[in-house]
Amino acid sequence: MYRPEIKVIDCTVRDGGLMNKWQFDEAFVGEVYEALTEAGVDYMEIGYISSEKCFSRQEVGPWKFCAENDIRRIIGEREKKIKLSAMADIGRIDYTDIPQKTDSSLDMIRVACYAHQADAAIDLAHHCLDKGYETTINLMAVSTIGFRELDEALNDLAKSSVPIIYLVDSFGAFYSEDIDLLAKKYMQSLPGKTIGIHTHNNQQLAFANTIAGIIAGINFLDATLYGIGRGAGNCPIELLISFLKNPKFKVRPLIKAIENQILPWQKKIDWGYYVPYMISGVMNQHPRTAMAHMESENKEKLLDYYDQITSALP
Repeated sequence: MYRPEIKVIDCTVRDGGLMNKWQFDEAFVGEVYEALTEAGVDYMEIGYISSEKCFSRQEVGPWKFCAENDIRRIIGEREKKIKLSAMADIGRIDYTDIPQKTDSSLDMIRVACYAHQADAAIDLAHHCLDKGYETTINLMAVSTIGFRELDEALNDLAKSSVPIIYLVDSFGAFYSEDIDLLAKKYMQSLPGKTIGIHTHNNQQLAFANTIAGIIAGINFLDATLYGIGRGAGNCPIELLISFLKNPKFKVRPLIKAIENQILPWQKKIDWGYYVPYMISGVMNQHPRTAMAHMESENKEKLLDYYDQITSALP
């Protein structure tokens, strides 16, 4: 399985932060950083880069903003041996919020958008390229759009200078055959570009779908420690690097970080496979209603949630 062009991006802090408003302390982020570095992971996505006009630091933690002074407290003065990434959402950041690469510890900015926002995402990604960053565009929720709309977005992306485009299973709705079909479509529509994949685990398929992407030729792979992430979570990175058989990867540091930092959070927040997340995935719906149900006093009333969701169907 060893393929040297494959890159692994850990999204523990960024995607996991969607479950606790990025309220990870520096000990957590620091140990994740050290573990990923020692494990040989290629990128650590340390959070979002967002405008403080849109979010309050009294409501969300520092990893919603990825300010340079916060990042420097994590990496210190040591030589940085892992690349750092942050995600930017269309409409939640101003161009002036993005520093020049020479003034930032970030190496990559990943622009997240929906298909109808492709033009705005390209503009923002080009702005990041001009400032010296590596860039990707992560096309979200493609399970909810038809091929005509997808083709229009891919056609725009093909004309851009952005080198990496992501296939994102935002709702955990896809099966392996969907990933195979879409990976081929992306590669045919985006010649010369690298394709990435980001999966969610609503149907226990995040790891399997990532493997399907690898087999189809996808080379940028997202994952998180113990699968921590929004709702059902993501592909577990400890499974992924064990599968890849690249001798540069080491799983032991990841297991240590899971024991020390991830398992304590499992007692506070519910991510991973739960029936409400399965239902939202099967229904190809945003997990917000499932997350609300899981945070309520009635989270074990599974049939109530199922009836609520299915009664709203046409």
